[in-house]
Amino acid sequence: MDSPTLKTPLLLGLAACAAVLAVPAFAQDLKVDPAEHDAALDLLKKGIAFRTVIPGDQVKPYAEYLKSVLVKGGYKPDEVKIEPLLGTAILVARYPGTDPSKKPIVVIDHMDVVEAKPADWTRDPFTPVVENGYVFGRGAIDDKFDVSMVITVLAKLRHEGWKPGRDVILALSGDEETLQQTARKFAGDLKNAELVLNGDAGGGELSEDGKPLGYGIQAAEKTYADFQIVVTNPGGHSSRPGKTNAIYQLSHDLGRLEAYRFPVMTSEITMAGFKATAPVLPGPVGDALRRYVANPKDQAAIDVLSADPDFVGQLRTTCVATMIEGGHATNALPQKVTANVNCRIFPGVSSDSVRATIAQVIADPQAKIERANDGAIDAGASPLRPDVLAAVTKAVHARYPGLPIVPNMSAGATDSMFFRALGVPAYGVGGAFMKGSDDFAHGLNERVPIASIDGSLFQWESVLKDLAK
Repeated sequence: MDSPTLKTPLLLGLAACAAVLAVPAFAQDLKVDPAEHDAALDLLKKGIAFRTVIPGDQVKPYAEYLKSVLVKGGYKPDEVKIEPLLGTAILVARYPGTDPSKKPIVVIDHMDVVEAKPADWTRDPFTPVVENGYVFGRGAIDDKFDVSMVITVLAKLRHEGWKPGRDVILALSGDEETLQQTARKFAGDLKNAELVLNGDAGGGELSEDGKPLGYGIQAAEKTYADFQIVVTNPGGHSSRPGKTNAIYQLSHDLGRLEAYRFPVMTSEITMAGFKATAPVLPGPVGDALRRYVANPKDQAAIDVLSADPDFVGQLRTTCVATMIEGGHATNALPQKVTANVNCRIFPGVSSDSVRATIAQVIADPQAKIERANDGAIDAGASPLRPDVLAAVTKAVHARYPGLPIVPNMSAGATDSMFFRALGVPAYGVGGAFMKGSDDFAHGLNERVPIASIDGSLFQWESVLKDLAK
């Protein structure tokens, strides 16, 4: 639906002060087999060529292609199941463990991509292009990159005869960018999982000169809700205006909502990220962040952070008007006006309570507030499990010794929320390291650096081997 960019406020903070960080400029030699690298690159390129936009009909063929790669690697055909669902499809592959008493680890990601119009792109979005050290194409980073890395690693491990202690289940959704019904379905089917690893979140930040700055592990995300405020009036002839006008009425409602600020909230995840960033973030925002970490009730610090787009979403629930529609004729009083209000909800806060707050704030008994069919669900944060942090830290430090590992909360939503809502901890552990200037997820000329492939392959294999014992 709304996959987050690799850049989080905490990694942006590290980027702003790269010169003071004692991190290596270059990755260590991971000794990845060139054949494995080539297989992953080929898988990514072939994946981009499937136009897996929803609505569309290419998700199932893409899933069938991925299944063929897994079967070639040693999976039994009946261990990889493809389920058509609501005009798209789900792929679930089970790698059997040796101890059936242990709960499985689930690796999730998505096969669909957002729309891309060829006329707008420099290159055709669904024709993969390798150029200047990048792979260009829709889905190159969001998120056929990590899908390709995980599939390559799982096929390799199966071919080599690796035997995990617990089942490793790969679950790929087919409508993450829209209503997320496929993830809702497989989360219910896999709710007995020990934990979830999501390739569609987390990742590393590089400075503009290519130096690693930090790695963010996503342990929470704000959930998503669209509410529609609807005002109706009898209308009438525009030459006879009266005291009621639906457009004016709704504009006053939105003005009251604009002026409102939801309460500031903190969590284990956000405070861990703030504490990692505060010592090195320069300027007035850095000063405010340091004061906030020392005293989360410092209103002056809160005001500074709330005015910064990179931090406002980390502090509280936010609701903002995004669309408006109304009236039916240029010479008539409006009979109906609707505004869409998009809310990004702090983990642990219910969407019903946000709706109630909106009603209280606009204080308009004549207005109706309706929840849109946005496919989202209420979900809390995941605990910072020591075993997950240790496995990710080990894998990342093999690439970049001593690199900061920073827990974070995504301002956007991923499929992880369906597992978190069921009490299954989920963690974003994507393998790509990118410059901020290279991040065009959902945008024109999307690309991913080829240099991220080897490190990502190593990271996925290392993390899976450590957590699936």
